[in-house]
Parts: sequence; C-alpha cells; structure tokens
Amino acid sequence: MLFNSFRFLVFFPVVVGLYYLISPRFRWVLLLLASYYFYMCWNVNYILLIFISTLVDYACGLHIARSHSHTTKKILLLISLSVNLGLLIAFKYYGFLTTSAENLLGDFNLVYQFPQLDILLPVGISFYTFQTLSYTIDVYRGTSEPERHFGIFSLYVAFFPQLVAGPIERSYRLLPQLRQWVTLNYVNVRNGLCLMAFGFFKKVVVADRLAEYVNAVYNNPIEHGGFSTIIATYFFAFQIYCDFSGYSDIAIGAALVLGVQLMTNFRQPYFSRDIGEFWARWHISLSTWFKDYVYIPLGGNRNSKWRWYYNLMVVFVISGLWHGADWNFVIWGMLHGLFIIGSVIAQGRSPYRDSDRTIVPACNWKTWLQVFFTFHLVLLGWVFFRANNVSDAILIIKNSFDISFFDDQVNLFRFQVDFPMSVVLIVLLLVIDYLQLSEGFNKRLRSLHSVIKWALLVFGLLTIMVLGKFNGADFLYFQF
Repeated sequence: MLFNSFRFLVFFPVVVGLYYLISPRFRWVLLLLASYYFYMCWNVNYILLIFISTLVDYACGLHIARSHSHTTKKILLLISLSVNLGLLIAFKYYGFLTTSAENLLGDFNLVYQFPQLDILLPVGISFYTFQTLSYTIDVYRGTSEPERHFGIFSLYVAFFPQLVAGPIERSYRLLPQLRQWVTLNYVNVRNGLCLMAFGFFKKVVVADRLAEYVNAVYNNPIEHGGFSTIIATYFFAFQIYCDFSGYSDIAIGAALVLGVQLMTNFRQPYFSRDIGEFWARWHISLSTWFKDYVYIPLGGNRNSKWRWYYNLMVVFVISGLWHGADWNFVIWGMLHGLFIIGSVIAQGRSPYRDSDRTIVPACNWKTWLQVFFTFHLVLLGWVFFRANNVSDAILIIKNSFDISFFDDQVNLFRFQVDFPMSVVLIVLLLVIDYLQLSEGFNKRLRSLHSVIKWALLVFGLLTIMVLGKFNGADFLYFQF
C-alpha cells in the first residue's frame, strides 16, 4: 500500500480510530494485523519472508539470551545472519551476482549460464532485514534484552509506518514503545498530522513534479543536450531528497499519531559542509546502522591509517550494494568512499561525528563555499545513482560538458507551468530547510498558537490538493 494512495487515506484513519477505541491490551493485535495487511496489499505471498525473518530472529534472540556457551551464542547469531542475508541475497542480488559471474567467465572465453530465477524484489526487504538483524546482534552483544512476547516482536519487525522504507529502528527504542499503554494525546496527533502533511507536500507536490523532467532526460540520455542534462541532475537531487525524506516524514508523523516516536532520518543534508556531515544528516538510520554493525566491528579508526581508509571504503561499497544490485550503485558507493577518505585526509578526523551543528550566518563566505562544493560532490554521485546503468551515467556526465542553449532538444518550458513552478518549489524548500537549521526558528514555530498551527495544516492540505501529482507514483526507496 502506498502512502500517496486513496486506500491509505481510508486505511490510516480507520486504524487510528480503532487503536484508541479498543483496550490497550489488544492494540498490538490490531497494529500487527494492520501492518500485515498494509504489506500484503503489495504482494500477499511475500509476507511469508517477513514471517520467516521474524520467527528465526525471535527464536535466536531467546536462545542466545538463555545460553551460557559463547560458542552456542555465536552459532545462533550465524544462523540469524545466514537466514536473513540468505533471503536478501536470493531475492535481491542473485541476478546481479550470476550475471556478473557469467560476464567474468566470458572474459576468459568460458561460457556458462546460471539458472534464472523469475522473482520480484520484495518491497522493503533491505529495511526490515537490517532492522531485525540489529535486534539479534544487540541481544548477542548483551546490549538489549530479548523480547519474549512473539506478537510484540512481530510488530517490531512489521510496524507499518516504517516497514518498507524506514527509518530503520533499533529494538531498544521501538520495542518498549510498542509495549506501553498510550492515551490519545492532542499534541501528538496535531504534530503527527502536520509532519505527515509536510511529507505529502514533499512527495506529491515537489518530488513527483520533478520526476517528470528527470525521467524524460535520464531514460533517454542520448537524445538530450548538456543544459537539459544539468537541469535534470539538479532536479533529481531534490526529487530524491523530497521523495525519501517525504516518506520518512509521513512514517514518523503516522507513528506519532499512534503515540510512537521514530528516530529522525534527515537533518537538512544539502546544507552540509563536508561529506562526513552529509552522511550524518542523510538517511541517518542507515548511516548509524553501518557505523554500529560494520564500521566499528571492522576496527573503525582504531587501526593504522590505511586500515582506517579501507574500513571506510568497505562501508560505502556495501552501502552502495544495499541501495541496489547493479554496478552503478557500487560506483556510487565507491565515489562516496573516496569523498569520505579525502575529507578525512584533509581534516584529520572521523566522519562519524555529531550532526547537530548549525550553519553559521550567511555572511560567512567560507561556509557557503564548503556547502556549495559538498553539494556538487553529492550531485556527481547522484548521476550514477539515478542512471539506468554505468554506460548511461558516463554519457550523462559527458553530455553535461556539451552545453548549448539553442540546439538542446528538450524544451525546458514544455510543461509551461510545471518547470517554473518546480524551480519556485525548490527555492521554497531550501528556505524552509535553512530556517529549520535555527533552533530559535524551531522554538518560535512550536510556540505558535494552536489555531495558527491548524490553519497552517489546512493551508498545506489545500496546497497539496491543488498542486499535487496524484498519479500513484512509487517512492524511490521502495526498490531498495
């Protein structure tokens, strides 16, 4: 089920109404059934994969906590890792791995065809796999207690607001909230609805509008000149930001209406002053996951300089693969790995640091130069991320240097209203993000009279209705 669908606009109020009407003792049942229904609206059969991951990690977590043998605990952890990663590899990476192996063998004049699997990529498999894996690893490390209630644990894995695209929650944050008895809280409902409205605005008004132009250029790069290609690349940067952060806002807002607080997943990433800060502000739940479960176990920065650089590159190559089973995602991850290593060499400090720094005043030209440079490094990476393949990405980069305002085959004003409106919306979004960097602005926003807040919510909904693109477009991160 898509957030930006009529079905969800009916589903969510019904779930919220029943949630607060029934006894708190049975709310987990309602949310679990609602979550499974939410997922099965996409594909009924693949709910079995979620159930397998749930059952395996529930059992492994309990037995790890009960066992006094370190060897037994390690075996149980390996079982959890093997089952979850095995399902992920089989459904997401099998085709990529076999095709790459066949091409490699072909380079040595060896012809072999692996069996083909005609399967769909289960939506959200990367997200819920990482969430349930973090639970088992935390129980193994002794940093979290095992959940003994199978129903509550099942809900932790399948909680519908963040099931298919995060944020990737940790068990020690989400599980206690799923057990607590929640009363209807006016402030939570109002703030949750406002956040959902802002998320819908980002998705259906901004992201889906920009997608029309981006898709026209990136799906046929050979037909378009440099000026159109550059515009499409800038547009994609804001399309993916509004698409993914919009989903996160809707997820966090929907959970808040139900009395559950999910972690912040974005903090104005395009105002970052270096790549390390960008990754502390972009998809925070995934960045911290890789830090805690890959980077630190590899040794982090506690080794020699070259081993430190190696650890960083491994993290970002894996991050690239996590995003997609194709070489363009691997290259995207490698680029960010190189950017991070370059930042570390230049600054001599770990990229994993606090992301709460606020931007300094606009009169500081050095800061804005850093922001400008960092944004364009990210922009280069987005070319490989969005391109349909590596060849297209290289062609798009080449096209970007062939600028012609008169011979370009794309009429920028083909949509007449949409192109100028897209630029206005991007500027508006940047202004809002910049204002949110100020704690003073956030305090003033929170202190507004309730009537003004509701008026802003109504105005936002009207704006969405008038300017929104209601074509049921998927969220980009559903493919990961």
